[in-house]
Amino acid sequence: MKVDLTVNGSAMSADVEPRTLLVHLIRDDLDLTGTNVGCDTSSCGACTVHVNGESVKSCTMFAVQAQGLEITTIEGMAADDGTLHPMQEAFRQCHGLQCGYCTPGMVMAATSLLKQNPSPSEAEVREGLEGNLCRCTGYHNIVKSVMSAAGGA
Repeated sequence: MKVDLTVNGSAMSADVEPRTLLVHLIRDDLDLTGTNVGCDTSSCGACTVHVNGESVKSCTMFAVQAQGLEITTIEGMAADDGTLHPMQEAFRQCHGLQCGYCTPGMVMAATSLLKQNPSPSEAEVREGLEGNLCRCTGYHNIVKSVMSAAGGA
C-alpha cells in the first residue's frame, strides 16, 4: 500500500505492507534510527514519536494509519541549524540519560507532556512519563531535565 505522510516537515511516500508498523517505516524505510524499538509491545515507550503533535508509541500504529498525517521524530526536534530543542538541551545539561536508549522516547513524551501541562509538579512529570521506561533507572535526572525545561528546576 502507498502511504503519503509528512515526516519532520518533509512530504514523503512509501510503499508498505498493510501490517508494517509505523516504527518500522520510520526506522527501516526512512532511515530515521533515533526512534528505537525496545519491546514491540508498547510497554517501554522507546519508539515514541509525535503524530499530529500528539505523543504516540509508534509500535502501536500501522504505517498505513499515518496516511496524510504529520510525524515528528527525535531527528525533527532540533532546529535546521542544529540548535537543540529546549527539551533536548535540558536533557543534555541535566544529564537526563545514561545509556541513551530510552532518551528519544523520553524527550518526545516529555515535550508532549509540557505542551499539555507547561508547569507540572515533579509528581505530574513522573506520572506523565510512566509509560516510558528507563532500563538504567535514570529517572531522577530525567525528571530533573523535564522540570528544567519547564522552568521549574
